[in-house]
Order: sequence, then C-alpha cells, then structure tokens
Amino acid sequence: MVATAAQVADALLDNVDRVVRGKRDEIRLALCCLLTEGHLLLDDVPGTGKTSLAKAIANSIAGTWTPVQFTPDLLPTDITGVMVFDQRTSTFTFREGPVFTNVLIGDEINRGSPKTQSALLEVMEERQVTADGVSRPVPRPFFVIATQNPRDFQGTFPLPDVQLDRFAMRLTLGYADPDTEVSILEGFHRHRAGDDLEPVTDPAELDRAISEIDEVDVVRSVHDYIVQIANATRVHPDLRLGVSTRGTLTVLRVARAFAATDGRDYVTPDDVKSVSAPVCSHRMALTAEAELRGARVETVLADIIDDVPVPRTRES
Repeated sequence: MVATAAQVADALLDNVDRVVRGKRDEIRLALCCLLTEGHLLLDDVPGTGKTSLAKAIANSIAGTWTPVQFTPDLLPTDITGVMVFDQRTSTFTFREGPVFTNVLIGDEINRGSPKTQSALLEVMEERQVTADGVSRPVPRPFFVIATQNPRDFQGTFPLPDVQLDRFAMRLTLGYADPDTEVSILEGFHRHRAGDDLEPVTDPAELDRAISEIDEVDVVRSVHDYIVQIANATRVHPDLRLGVSTRGTLTVLRVARAFAATDGRDYVTPDDVKSVSAPVCSHRMALTAEAELRGARVETVLADIIDDVPVPRTRES
C-alpha cells in the first residue's frame, strides 16, 4: 500500500525539483503536507522561490488550480464566491469563487485584510463554502498553498493564531547556495516558474495515496513521544502559546506521510523529529520577555526536542 504513496511522492519530487533547485528536503516536506491533505504556508522574503514552488506543485497535478493575488482591497466574496441576481429568471444564483479548485495558490496572503483572510477559515477546515444558508463542497482533494512575506515588511497584516493553526505546515526555503543559483540562471528560459511542467499524477491517484497514509503503523511509544513534546511546549516559560491538540494530530499524520515517502509502513521517532519544526513552530508564540531577549521559537522547540527522551522502537 505504501508503495503507491512513495511512488507518487517520488514522481512529484523529481518533477518539482526541475524548477525549485537545491531544495529537495523542503519539497519533500511540502509533499508530505499535501499527502495528508493539509494546507501549506510558505513564509520567506520575496524572491526565494515561494510562488515557483507553489506553481510547480500545482502544475504537477493534472487537476484544477487557481492563483489568487492577495491585496488590501480584495473582498471575501472575491475568494469564496457570491450570490448574483439573474434578471432573466428573477432568482439568485451562486457564482463560484477561486476556492472551487483542487489547488488554491494564495500569493502574499498577509497582504490581504483580516476579513478576507478569515474567509478562508471555513473552506480550509470544512472543505465547503456556505452562502445564503447553503453549504457547497469544494472539489477533492483540496489544498491551499499560501505564500507570505515576513511580518515586518510594509503593507502586511499578520495572520491571527486561529488562521495559522489551519495550516498543517509552515516552510521557509531560504536563499539558494551559489552553485544552485548559477544552475537556476543557466536554466531560466527552459523552466520558468513551473509553467511548462507536465503533470505526473492526477487527483484520483493522489486521493488514493492520501487514503493510504492512515495505514502507516504507529506504536504507542511514538504517540507518547508526540504528546510529551507538545506538553513541553505548553508549560515552557518562554512560550505563551504551545502546540494544540490539532497540532499533535497534524504531527502524527505528517510523520506517517514522511515514513510513507521513505517506503516504510511504520513511523519512527526520527520521523517525528523531522516534521516537528515545520508543523509546530507556527503554532507556538513567545512571551514578551522572551521576544525582548531575542529568543526564537525554532530554537526553543529544538531544545525541547533534545530534552524529551526518545522512545525505543523497532529500529532502536
């Protein structure tokens, strides 16, 4: 069963790697996020490949995808859809918004107003849009891949904690190393932002791979390990907000996907360690005192993971 998920992930990884060079680890994590039907937030400075990664993933899936450029004047109905009066029939009909797609790319999401950002909450969690008292499901599978610039950039509205919690994972790509950047320059005209990539899977095959993730075995000691890490974030003196129960469930699912992409049908503590930072860091918040000291959430989480005893499993 796991073979199919691994094959789909390998095909997507090789395809996306043609465009986003030198970031195979980050691409693999992004694909693990999608294999759990979770939503992905790409957080980095402009020009590091966030939109290119989002488009490359979308183009690698033979489904529908829709880009939305978030701006301060974007309205909630511009995303979800709106009821329109039809003069010919004297009735109201629903005009679907961009969310009725398999992959929604929200570019620079933190440039949209808080009201518009919140319009995504229902569809991200429930996979449906409610308008005029009627709930309308979006196509499956459904993913949101959003990009944002650091909050200290001008013209940005920081995503609230409740919105951040809807994203299964937050990734930072960082700058490419010099050799990789040279290869990007050399191949710029051949592969531009992933627009010429051919699909390597389709929604039906991807949906089957997603369903197989839950079949990956997780022993009780690994469950305990995940909960111990989460509990440590909730009582840490430098944190005012720890990992929620939704966060621990997401760690479990993404760890299963990480194991499946490695061709295994069981999860190890190392899988949990590999996915904890991208899954948990955006769900945690520092105290004011810790921020003044220059502490970083990622460093606090790394210290917590180092302190929590690693359980013995079949590979120990």
